Amino acid sequence: MSHEDLVAVDPPQLHSSPAFAQGMIAPPGPTLYVGGQNGTDSDGTLLDGLGAQTEQALRNVLAVLAEAGSGPEFVAKLTIYLAPGIDPTEAYAATGTTWGAHRTAVTVLTVPPARPGALVEIDAIAAVPQQV
Repeated sequence: MSHEDLVAVDPPQLHSSPAFAQGMIAPPGPTLYVGGQNGTDSDGTLLDGLGAQTEQALRNVLAVLAEAGSGPEFVAKLTIYLAPGIDPTEAYAATGTTWGAHRTAVTVLTVPPARPGALVEIDAIAAVPQQV
């Protein structure tokens, strides 16, 4: 496998970076690796509060999954990064309506945010049932 075998996934409704893709599909699975998503809107504006940021970060993960032809039912693992001092139960409460009842392996870590004001960041690993 070479870098040319990888497929970048950048949903048009998400804020884009010239340096990084929102997700990458890697064969032979294929497997989608969703890069860390913050609670930002399509302009890159960070929403206010943990609940709003968590819901938006999950909507951003769902957008990358959909763009790749996948969905939450194909997610093998989520990693949730919370800013220090954040109560994980509050973040979990915000996931119900956005993520739904899709069970997956999850890891929750407390780390200083890379972006000032960010309270949560979420990445995912998912199967892609069909090629894009």
